Amino acid sequence: MELASVLAGERWSDHPPCTHALLAQLARQVNDAISDEGRRQLPPLVPSVIGRVGDEDTSLHLAVAVATRQLLDQPEATQRVLAAGLVRAVEVCGDDPSLAGTRDRARAALDLVPGAVAWVERLDVRGRINRKAFAERCAPTMVRCTVEGVVTSGGPEADPRLRDLLQAGIAAVPAPTPRRQPEQPRRTPPPATPWSRGR
Repeated sequence: MELASVLAGERWSDHPPCTHALLAQLARQVNDAISDEGRRQLPPLVPSVIGRVGDEDTSLHLAVAVATRQLLDQPEATQRVLAAGLVRAVEVCGDDPSLAGTRDRARAALDLVPGAVAWVERLDVRGRINRKAFAERCAPTMVRCTVEGVVTSGGPEADPRLRDLLQAGIAAVPAPTPRRQPEQPRRTPPPATPWSRGR
């Protein structure tokens, strides 16, 4: 993320304002967890995070996109944590039509892990959660646990999986809208003078 801050012309920081906070967290955690060889494959993705600042629903979209990406390949303990987060995500989405895609993705993923869902239901957690609380508490935990689950699983596919998670997170945040260049006013040629007219 320090490279992103430099490319964006901002102060050197691993928390640059040019990138949504949760996407920056994902990028940092992938960078820390990936091998030295895998880390050398990450710089081409850096320009993709610049300008993706998102909106109030970005944490919800990103957390669900990352958590559902490789859910079946996660350890059982990680599946349970992610299932709890996805259940909350479905609650937050509710019947909002603008969140229908994210709600359906979360539900489809939960259908794949009935054992984890049953574990969450046995917790009998009461009370609903709002978008702000989800963004501040659930979403960061879901992202962190997803990355940690890949690391725990290990194996030769860990690096490609971590890179895939980062790409999924990037895709979940809207790209910046290109700025339109202002049109230059057309210059009207000066009126002809007796000296400029052909003889």
